[in-house]
Amino acid sequence: MEDLSRNLVEDNLWWIDPAQNPAARYAKRRAYFQAFKDLATLWEVHRSLVLMGPRRVGKTVMLFQLVQSLIEDQFPSGRIFFASLDTPSYQGIPLEELLQLYLKEKGCGPRERSIVIFDEIQYLKDWEVHLKALTDRYPDIRFIASGSAAAALKLKSRESGAGRFTDFHLPPLSFAEFLDFSNAEDLVQPDPARPGFFQTHDISALNARFIDYLNYGGYPEAALNAEVQKSPGRFLRQDVIDKVLLRDLPSMYGIQNVPEMNRLLAFLAYHTGKEISLKGLSENSGASKNTITRYLEYLEAAFLILRVNRITDTGKHFSRHTSFKVYLTNPALRAALFAPLKPDDDVRIGHMAETAIFGQWFHSRALRLLRYARWGNKNKEQEVDIVALDPHSLKPKWAYEIKWSDKYVGHAHRLAGLIRLAENNSLRRVEASSKTLTGEDTVRGITVTHFPCALHCYEVGHRVLKDQTL
Repeated sequence: MEDLSRNLVEDNLWWIDPAQNPAARYAKRRAYFQAFKDLATLWEVHRSLVLMGPRRVGKTVMLFQLVQSLIEDQFPSGRIFFASLDTPSYQGIPLEELLQLYLKEKGCGPRERSIVIFDEIQYLKDWEVHLKALTDRYPDIRFIASGSAAAALKLKSRESGAGRFTDFHLPPLSFAEFLDFSNAEDLVQPDPARPGFFQTHDISALNARFIDYLNYGGYPEAALNAEVQKSPGRFLRQDVIDKVLLRDLPSMYGIQNVPEMNRLLAFLAYHTGKEISLKGLSENSGASKNTITRYLEYLEAAFLILRVNRITDTGKHFSRHTSFKVYLTNPALRAALFAPLKPDDDVRIGHMAETAIFGQWFHSRALRLLRYARWGNKNKEQEVDIVALDPHSLKPKWAYEIKWSDKYVGHAHRLAGLIRLAENNSLRRVEASSKTLTGEDTVRGITVTHFPCALHCYEVGHRVLKDQTL
């Protein structure tokens, strides 16, 4: 017990010296920090806060930054307790026992306002039951938990923590955040002629940073560390992919065939943004469709992939989704598994740009209303990359094509699928990205707006951060 008490002090050095905080090493804060802090200090609402997100996106750093900010706001440092549940000395100890050790160590009463943080809570079996009990029993203590298995945490949070937990999702870095972390935010400025939109004075430089973002930019450490940038694949494989596949998923779901799961992730990463089917995945891997379905759910639970469903050119939905698209939540995962993109690799950059733009929506409530459209037979299939549905009618309300090419600017008639979908759904305006050019075309009464892909990726990420509905 004495050793455990010593560990508590060592992990909470701000009890001794308020300036002692690991956050001091990190000058940059995620753009989501203030919204997270506001929820963490909303004492009027009696709920615990559950911070979810994939590995290496800065959850633990943001928790330490919260501690630092609270102390700067004159919150008593002795009333802030941090415990990482993947620390060997804490494993197997019930949450309430840890809480009591802290209260005894600091001489705090259960009716005094305190902040108690449990990092990596997914490693505690039935964590949601324990946290709900503490939330009910200690109304003057604000409990904050974090974890990397987001979907699993979210499911348990909703099942057992209804009315007791508030979920907060921290996604990978948006392109807007990446430019800020890279001190390159001056490449983009607000467009005075179009409020809410942006412009750049150097599209070549912005495109170069965009390719960096595709290769390693979703992770704060990679964006800030030049050594990591030299070998982003090794960093991402070891600290993200391997830990998820070899540690998180087997421990949480009892997965026995890890190589099979690994092969599936590699296949999905290589084909990110392409339409696939359960039947095709089963035939390719030799695993049953039920097994593939479970693996997809597990990879979503680890926040590595997201699935997007299909509609037709008339906006028709399918009752059974046998075909769908799978996107990596972070394009850098593909570079880690295979090879980084090079500036002259326009074809692959185009494919990964679509993944990057979908990734910007990751934190947005609008994500559930995004689809892709595909129709026709094998001899003449047509597709539109992103279609947003009206939340009331569930009919298409806007659509655009992701292109890393300038050849469609002035020649929008070549975007036959986009024009047909617009006609079939009475859309008077649609959009298509380009590599460097901005412009407008009119085809059969439909206005097609063209914009540089990198600039659009910035705009989506920026607006989602501001919680604007696009």
